[in-house]
Amino acid sequence: MKIIQITDTHLVPPGESLHTLDPAEMLRRGIAHACEHHADADLLVVTGDLCNDGDPEAYALLREILAPVRCGIRLLLGNHDARPAFREAFPDQPVTASGHVQSHLDTPHGRLLFLDSHEHGFIGGRFCEARLGWLREALAGAGDQPVTVFIHHPPVHHGLAHFEHIGLHDAPALMDCLASHGPGVRHIVFGHIHVPLSGTSPEGIAFSSGQAMSHRFITAIDEPAPCWTGGNPTYRVIQIDANGFRAYGAEAGQEVLVRAEACAGP
Repeated sequence: MKIIQITDTHLVPPGESLHTLDPAEMLRRGIAHACEHHADADLLVVTGDLCNDGDPEAYALLREILAPVRCGIRLLLGNHDARPAFREAFPDQPVTASGHVQSHLDTPHGRLLFLDSHEHGFIGGRFCEARLGWLREALAGAGDQPVTVFIHHPPVHHGLAHFEHIGLHDAPALMDCLASHGPGVRHIVFGHIHVPLSGTSPEGIAFSSGQAMSHRFITAIDEPAPCWTGGNPTYRVIQIDANGFRAYGAEAGQEVLVRAEACAGP
C-alpha cells in the first residue's frame, strides 16, 4: 500500500501570507508533484494543522487544492485547526459518535488508525477518555492485525526544547493503550514539530514525523526559540507491504544535476 503523508500545511485565507511564505502555493506545488509522480497512491493523509487559524476561507481553499487528488483522503486535526469549521467544510470526513475526527481503515497489511489530538484552546494535544474508548474498540476490532497510527501531536518523547510544553498531554495513556495491542503497532506517524524525526519509544514502538509542507524550523534541538525557514514543498511516501513499513522523503522542485547509471550489482 502506498500512502502520501503531508503535514502542517497551515493554510491562510486567499491573499494572505505566513512567515513571508504563501502556504497555498506550497501545497499546490506539493500536490501537483505527488499527483504526477505517485498517481498510483492508495491514500493521502494530511496529519494536522491544515489551516493556521481555522478560518472557513482557508478550509475552502484546502478543498480546492485537494480537488485533483484521485485517491482516498484522510484529514486530521492539529492545534491550529478548528473542529466546527473543519466539519462544515469536510462533512465527508469520518467522525466518531463523540464528534472527534477519528476513523480506521483495514488493508491487506493491517489496520490504519487516524486519531484526533486537537483540543480547543490548547497548543498541546489532548486525548480524552472518549477518544481512548474509541481507540480501545478500534484495537479490539483489528483482531490479529498490526496497526499503523496517524496523529498530529507526537505521543512520544521528541526531545525538542521548543515543544517541551506543547506535546500530547495525554501521551502515557495513549501509548499504554497502543502497547496493549498484542499483534503490535507497526509505526506511529505524526506532524506538529515541523522537522523530520524518527525513533523508537521505550515500549519498542517505532515512530517518525514528516517535514512540514509550509514553513519549517531550522533544526535546533536545545533551542526554545528556533528559527523558521522555507524551502521546496515536501511530503513523504509511505509503503506498507509484506516487507514492513518504509517512509521516503519527497521534495518538489529539486534541481537535476545528472542521471545516475543503473547498478547491475552485486
